[in-house]
Amino acid sequence: MSTEHRFAAEDVVVHGLKILRAHGVPEADARLVAESLVTADMWGHPSHGMLRLPWYVARLRSGVMRSVDNTETLSSFAAVSVLDGRDGIGQVVTHKAVIAAADAAHAYGVGVVAVRNSNHFGTAAYWTRILADRGCVGILTTNGSPAMAPWGGIDKMVGANPWSIAVPGGAHGTVVLDIANIGVARGKVYAARQRGERLPEGWAVDASGLPTTDPQAAIDGLILPMAGHKGYAISFMMDVLSGVLTGSAFGSDVVGPYVPDRRSGCGHLVIAINIAVIMAPEVFVQRMDELISSLKRSRTAPGQEIVVPGELENRAVAAASGSVTLAARTVEELNDLAAACGVESLLRGPR
Repeated sequence: MSTEHRFAAEDVVVHGLKILRAHGVPEADARLVAESLVTADMWGHPSHGMLRLPWYVARLRSGVMRSVDNTETLSSFAAVSVLDGRDGIGQVVTHKAVIAAADAAHAYGVGVVAVRNSNHFGTAAYWTRILADRGCVGILTTNGSPAMAPWGGIDKMVGANPWSIAVPGGAHGTVVLDIANIGVARGKVYAARQRGERLPEGWAVDASGLPTTDPQAAIDGLILPMAGHKGYAISFMMDVLSGVLTGSAFGSDVVGPYVPDRRSGCGHLVIAINIAVIMAPEVFVQRMDELISSLKRSRTAPGQEIVVPGELENRAVAAASGSVTLAARTVEELNDLAAACGVESLLRGPR
């Protein structure tokens, strides 16, 4: 039996849209959410793709995540705004914050939007790429439910707390960094469980602190920080920016998207810097091309290639030619969701 199936990407978007519409999400918002998830799958990051839709639906059903957006602007002073997502869908809340930051950046040179009481928004890169497309340096931070112990401890207290930076990259496409501060994004552990695969050694320890390659034991235990104490310290500061500063939840009070019946409380910080107020955009792009070209001209290790952040995802989308590959278990779960709300099944495309 095949473990993966390929579909037209738009068909999967529409499938997700219909499932969300059946749970009261307005059409434009439903499409935004579905497109963000399918894009992650097309980039080659199923950990943040359609496998998360059942989690979102469970939260919509329980009422801890609102199907209809009711985001409120709490304050706005020149380039800085504070939004209360009021438990709305993370993608919808974050899109509003990103657009507000970009608008402020074009008016003032920089835009800063603090978001409280939001939900999981998918991949951070999806949103910073929007800022880069609008001629900005895009920066986005968020916090999440506990994944690692504080350095020197054994209790799960600190989130993976991912962050992203994106800039226009000229001939090489958008350059974008999107990382969690653990050795591997927790979603990749869930994706491995979805595919029935073991984890590489060194990713996680179980609840007793012993190394494990079992995805479920890793979920119940601890994901190890990237770069030891440095990963912990970065994650701590991202929680300061995303939770403490924004007025949202922080530390162990943040709840993950896989919990169906508890408010998330996660926060985000969006920063947009208008490149045009620092230098001509075409000069910036030229300088980016020079930097990237100089790296690519340098010597490579045997059998290796030099790439820049975001390049592999750009290639993956181009190579997909409008298609997307999903794990068989993800397809099964999507079809179960569809059946439960009267939506037609996702038909399998060619392998």
